[in-house]
Amino acid sequence: MAITVNIFYKGKNGSALSFAKEMIEKGVVQRIREEKGNLMYNYFTSFDDKETILLIDKWENQEALDFHHHSKMMEEIATLRDKYDLTMEVYRYIDDNSAPSSDSKYIRK
Repeated sequence: MAITVNIFYKGKNGSALSFAKEMIEKGVVQRIREEKGNLMYNYFTSFDDKETILLIDKWENQEALDFHHHSKMMEEIATLRDKYDLTMEVYRYIDDNSAPSSDSKYIRK
């Protein structure tokens, strides 16, 4: 059962965007994507709130997420969060693949 985590990083004066850029430039994002069990790790910007960046990361299971949380990369992430003085809102979702078939008519593939 996959786990999706949405993290809204909030800052001031473009700091959230700078954080995401530095995560990418330092290769942290690529290393996370290469971790066993990582299914997705992507940043998104908001049209409505330029001071917020959304991270969506998805993991195969809790064990993979736990491994990531105990990795050396978490220290790098925490250091960068502090550098850019970011706050976070975190939402966690367990994929249950239970969407009714009636939803399919709204999805274009």
